[in-house]
Amino acid sequence: MHPPFFFPPVYPPSQTNQPADSFFKTLVDHEVTIELKNDLSIRGTLKSVDQFLNIKLDDIMVLEEAKYPHLAAVRNVFIRGSVVRYVHLPAGAVDTALLEDATRRGMFFF
Repeated sequence: MHPPFFFPPVYPPSQTNQPADSFFKTLVDHEVTIELKNDLSIRGTLKSVDQFLNIKLDDIMVLEEAKYPHLAAVRNVFIRGSVVRYVHLPAGAVDTALLEDATRRGMFFF
């Protein structure tokens, strides 16, 4: 006899993205660092994020400014979600109860 197969719960699209959206909305107005797939890292104040991980940052600073001098005068950016490698979050700003609850219920997808 074969072991039973495990299929994750199926949620309507509006519920699938909701926990991730809720998680990131708790970080609005906090400083985050976004690492892009081209190895550029940008630190700034998170102003908005959507279900596609499109991110708007204000008051940005490029971490390796000597490598990217043409970005020194840029203060605000909109980052397309498909180019994001990592989002580094401040430990004190993360609502760990919300994150643990969402992962426990298997509803936290990216």
